[in-house]
Amino acid sequence: MTTIALICGWLATALLAYMALLFWRDPENGLKQTTHKIENLPLVLANRYTAFAILGAVILIDGNLTLLAVFFAVSALMGLADGWNYARSNLPHIKHTMSGVLALIALVITLIARAS
Repeated sequence: MTTIALICGWLATALLAYMALLFWRDPENGLKQTTHKIENLPLVLANRYTAFAILGAVILIDGNLTLLAVFFAVSALMGLADGWNYARSNLPHIKHTMSGVLALIALVITLIARAS
């Protein structure tokens, strides 16, 4: 069963990577292919933030510092990428950028804790 679970994980990861590529290459086509609608994006983001909060809580309950470091690394990537996207569009970005910076700080702290 472990092998089947891992195969499921790789398939899910490949699908997520494919969808990310769709949006990076052509955001409008990404919306079309994933059947997302601009007007529904606030609810989609609410779902994503909820999912990440649950993921973070599960990692914290488990106490796995390696997974916590990955969580902070991914959070830093998201915050900094969003901040960069907003900044280059001359839009307010500080909340996104600072969330990425704070996640980087938390990543460093977690890596130090993991090494000790």
